[in-house]
Amino acid sequence: MAIEQTASSPAIRASDAERRRLTDLLKQACVEGRLTLDEFGERMDRAIKARTRAELDELTNDLPTGAQGTELATTSRASLTRPAVSRTLAILSSADRTGVWRIGEHSRVIAVMGGCKLDLRRAAISAPVTTIKVHVVMGNLNVIVPEGVEVDLDATTIMGSRTMRLKGAPPAPGAPVIVIQGLVLMGDLTVRDKPQHDR
Repeated sequence: MAIEQTASSPAIRASDAERRRLTDLLKQACVEGRLTLDEFGERMDRAIKARTRAELDELTNDLPTGAQGTELATTSRASLTRPAVSRTLAILSSADRTGVWRIGEHSRVIAVMGGCKLDLRRAAISAPVTTIKVHVVMGNLNVIVPEGVEVDLDATTIMGSRTMRLKGAPPAPGAPVIVIQGLVLMGDLTVRDKPQHDR
């Protein structure tokens, strides 16, 4: 007589290697536009806290895996409906990028006597490393990033200010990277992981 498996069988614990594989899959899904940066950060946080394989599996149930994922990855870029944004201008005016949008692997922001806001929390990325070249002259640029991404702020400031206020948990290994380079002349550049009113 076959022994039936009871519903109370213990769940299988997740290993570090399984978490690393899941991290790679989430990162690839983010680059392909299947997950926004905010969704990536949220799932990474859950992956770090997950104790069992079942909890890890829940994070990828809506993502292609294995051969299916490889096949879909080859056509994913061609099937994207939103073009990647490569330039944002705010000259004697204001420009905001918010909501669901796609930022290019290389993007340029110019703010001359104007204000600009880039909200990356619901943005989709085009590569594991996104480089934003900024030129802020007598203006201001406010960049909002989701928790879970790595930020490299390397802009030169002359008679202005450059501030990074990240209060979330440190990014996990392999997280998408946002590199911000360029020049701030008599202006302000602020990078934060929460909107200004959420101090």
